[in-house]
Amino acid sequence: MDKLSVMQAFRRIVERGSFARAAEDLGVSPALLSREIKLLEESLGSSLLTRTTRAMSLTDAGRLYYDEASSILDAVASVETRIRDGAGAVRGHLKVNASSSFGQTVISPILPEFLEAHPDLRLSLSLDDRIVDMIEGGFDVSIRILPAMPDSSLIARKIGTMRQRIFAAPAYLDQAGAPERPQDIAGHRVIGFLLADHLTKWALLGPSGAIILDLDPAIRVGNSLVLRDLLIAGQGIGTLPDFVSNEPERRGELVRVLPEWELPAPEIFAVTASRLGMDAKVTVFLDHLRAAMEA
Repeated sequence: MDKLSVMQAFRRIVERGSFARAAEDLGVSPALLSREIKLLEESLGSSLLTRTTRAMSLTDAGRLYYDEASSILDAVASVETRIRDGAGAVRGHLKVNASSSFGQTVISPILPEFLEAHPDLRLSLSLDDRIVDMIEGGFDVSIRILPAMPDSSLIARKIGTMRQRIFAAPAYLDQAGAPERPQDIAGHRVIGFLLADHLTKWALLGPSGAIILDLDPAIRVGNSLVLRDLLIAGQGIGTLPDFVSNEPERRGELVRVLPEWELPAPEIFAVTASRLGMDAKVTVFLDHLRAAMEA
């Protein structure tokens, strides 16, 4: 057996959750893949996978083998990448995933300078407001904004913190009046973000502590940029992340509502599938992104 090839096959089976899908990815037959894994188990004297007609799961030995094999494969890939990259050259195909609003307002403006600095780099930027499967999509890095990263085999590195505040257009507040306390928001036309965990329940933090508002948004949208545009048009009150609200607030198109109150600040994570660190193209991209966010 070619041990590295078998390790790669075993990891792909585990990550894809299926012999058939892994075989398709690797360009071999499921029967061949099954035979290779059986030979591996026989050589180790231990069962690595528990298989039924409906499901597949790792044994304790299988989990140990997956973890250690992944470390070995990542170490080999890291060495090969460093050698290929030579003296720090950045090449290859960088595949990035992010939410639509973060991608358009934060990532898009930095791309021209980034790509000019790394002319040998190919880039694919996928924008999706729902969390995607990084392995399935083949992404090198995904930017995710969450209160905390759930336990997973992925590696998450915090690259920033997002502030989430309440906004409305001056014209709306002139017409409807500005809320004087959090409870007053329930009497206003609320615009909610469909994909947020605070669509109907705002947990606000302010000078007198925390307060929870149960709301029934009259308008509900699944994109922060659409929500921003509705607020600018005077359609109601809503919450926005700082990377979406900064510019319209600076221009006076939106103003803070109850400026001493805001939602808890989630973290901005760069998520990768690598266990041993990032390759050169991911590293330079995240360095460029961090510098832009701190500017």
